[in-house]
Amino acid sequence: MLLLRHVERVGRRFTTPVLTLGNFDGVHVGHQEILRRLVAQARATGGDAVALTFHPHPAAVLMPARAPQLITDWRTRVERIAAMGVDAVIVQRFTCAFSTITAADFIRRILVADLGVHTVVVGHRVSFGHGRKGGADLLRELGAACGFDVEVIGPVEVGGIAVSSSAVRAAISGGDLDCARALLGRAPGAAGRVVHGHHRGKQLGFPTANLRVAGLVLPPDGVYAVRARLGERRLEGVANLGFKPTFQEHERTLEVHLFDFDADVYGRRLEVDFVRRLRAETKFPDVHALAEQIGRDAAAARHVLAESK
Repeated sequence: MLLLRHVERVGRRFTTPVLTLGNFDGVHVGHQEILRRLVAQARATGGDAVALTFHPHPAAVLMPARAPQLITDWRTRVERIAAMGVDAVIVQRFTCAFSTITAADFIRRILVADLGVHTVVVGHRVSFGHGRKGGADLLRELGAACGFDVEVIGPVEVGGIAVSSSAVRAAISGGDLDCARALLGRAPGAAGRVVHGHHRGKQLGFPTANLRVAGLVLPPDGVYAVRARLGERRLEGVANLGFKPTFQEHERTLEVHLFDFDADVYGRRLEVDFVRRLRAETKFPDVHALAEQIGRDAAAARHVLAESK
């Protein structure tokens, strides 16, 4: 898979490009349906399957106070798009200047003149261009005039719920991990580089990998059974999400104790999936009581993970 930055630098390097565009936050089952159709169309026409996405999220640039927390960081998003079989992902930096391009100019200048699209595959709620005035209808209208085909996908429903990034965020933040898993097609989670903490976990006999999680939508604070990925390794563990009230800390963090694992992981990227919430976050009278509870949490997590394989 080819990763490219900024559409104006791409040029006409693709063969009969079949393109989709969107934020694709979470790469949920609705996005997956679009991407599957994108790849199928590209294979049928002998063309390249190209996904155009944006970073940062447009709302973070235009309405930062109202910007949504993200389901995935941009790297995870690109990896999940790539896993669907696309040939290239273009990550367009979204700026105030970029936001002023009208929807019609976006189609004529970027899709047609710059990329030379053959077919565009989009979700039924796609929006683009200044003021988000562009949509599926405009794509069809200008596609007919400019010589490219348009296919519109959706809506996609799971269990009677219309799949969207907003619905996924609501399920995760509300603690409904089963619903979030159904909408995403996988367990919800978080990813980031392991940072140094206060090393209290090691002192308690349960060393932890610490992730800063600001900006991501996460389930309610508490203790979770988790599965994790560290490079090619697949691991299991127990995690605490929250503010560690026993130590009166003020930054929300995710601390993960990985079972049967003892290695230096500082600076490495760790992906964590939330399998089940075990309990709420609790303040303990002392570190001894906390250590005893962590031992019980670890045993409970092992049991949950063994049952859920």
